[in-house]
Amino acid sequence: QVQLEESGGGLVQAGGSLTLSCAASGRTFSSYAMGWFRQAPGSEREFVASITGTGGTTLYADSVKGRFTISRDNAKNTVYLRMNSLKPEDTAVYYCAARNVPYYSSRSTLYNSWGQGTQVTVSS
Repeated sequence: QVQLEESGGGLVQAGGSLTLSCAASGRTFSSYAMGWFRQAPGSEREFVASITGTGGTTLYADSVKGRFTISRDNAKNTVYLRMNSLKPEDTAVYYCAARNVPYYSSRSTLYNSWGQGTQVTVSS
């Protein structure tokens, strides 16, 4: 089971940018597909973005497509989420997740390991 730790959350004004990072333990990071999910108060956890083990293919929720970019550095065991043009509706706790296979997915039930989450608040 890989251990995950997110960082980089905070308070930002609408239209601003943030970059989230997720550091993973273990020596076979490239064998895991990685995903970002978010959960706003009173809402279910929702898919944001996912990336294959090699980093060659990505998948985004329609709500963030064109504004967010997921990437990974397998040498550093880290996945990133660059968030541009942030909106108040992007306010949520953001979670990093890992699948035990290198294939991306938008389904949270297919992820095996989760971080503790990092708060992102976008003010209007």
